Amino acid sequence: MSARTASLPRWLAAWGVHLLTASSAAAGVLAVLAAERGDPATAMWWMAYTVAVDAVDGTLARAVGVKQVLPYFDGTRLDDLIDYFTWVIVPMLFMLWTDMLPPASAVPLACAVVVASAYQFCRTDAKTTDHYFTGFPSYWNIVAFYLYALGWAPAANAAVVAAFAVLIFVPIRYVYPSRTTTLRTLTVGLGLVWGGAVLLALFQILRDGIASRPLVLGSLLFPVYYGALSLVMTRQRVSR
Repeated sequence: MSARTASLPRWLAAWGVHLLTASSAAAGVLAVLAAERGDPATAMWWMAYTVAVDAVDGTLARAVGVKQVLPYFDGTRLDDLIDYFTWVIVPMLFMLWTDMLPPASAVPLACAVVVASAYQFCRTDAKTTDHYFTGFPSYWNIVAFYLYALGWAPAANAAVVAAFAVLIFVPIRYVYPSRTTTLRTLTVGLGLVWGGAVLLALFQILRDGIASRPLVLGSLLFPVYYGALSLVMTRQRVSR
């Protein structure tokens, strides 16, 4: 199938998926502006939008068959460009504007993260053929949310950020939640519960300026599960 043979509804659907992906770039700009203007709650809502889009646009693209309908438009390149901006640049600027990192090391640390993540995005094995990520997959939006919600000291935040930056270069196979077949139903289900908990926490931050600590700590169970499953799958592969 090509753009010439695709029906008009499918052609529009294919472009609609690409537009949805591209909308995250605008949301990223709005997130940065909100953080710069001293409105971290709104900034995190825009970042949450980009996470939600990234969670569904790939599935929608495969359902519509965008590569067949629009073979001359590289959706993978668009996705990588948007993801690097929204998952790396935006959260790093958020951390800088909200003073989450020590003043003396904030800019160097943020620069180290964007360089390390650029390397990760350009690895040919960043996404494996059996649907895993190689090295920490630059979930900096999620890191930024938890560090903000937990309210740790800047030095502790810097230690966490530095640790995840190092993990970019450690060849752990991280689960691709919507595509890794092992325990996919459980992972997606837990991910939806986790997403609901994070949205509730964001509502609380928007309303009260702070989220319920038990809610935030409870929501960490999914990242712990995700990390444990990734380590188990990595170990199984190495032991084969």
